[in-house]
Amino acid sequence: MVREAATEVRVRRAYAPPEAADGHRVLVDRLWPRGLSKERAHVDEWLKSVAPSAALREWYGHDPAKFGEFADRYRAELADPARAEALARLRTLSARGPLTLVTATKDLGHAHTRVLARELGAAPEAD
Repeated sequence: MVREAATEVRVRRAYAPPEAADGHRVLVDRLWPRGLSKERAHVDEWLKSVAPSAALREWYGHDPAKFGEFADRYRAELADPARAEALARLRTLSARGPLTLVTATKDLGHAHTRVLARELGAAPEAD
């Protein structure tokens, strides 16, 4: 079952130029993207507390074969109070208008931003 999104939730790479349709841009990585100035990033805020833990990121290693398990573990981490508060902030922002989750990750199809978009009610990408 696909939940109806109140507004559009987009996922974009931090290194891609912003687009007018991006709306509120939120960096959702724990670390600032390497070599990217704050001016060039064009993010409205940085919610590093919603990012996966260092231990989970290390275990996952961006291995697409582990994505299903990664997504399950990450959703469990999102129940942590600090992450839950950050997720609630993203829900509030998505209810106000277009929201873009910004990440430095190269493989957007196997990134934590995909899990976040689904948690925010965005239609899932094709598997």
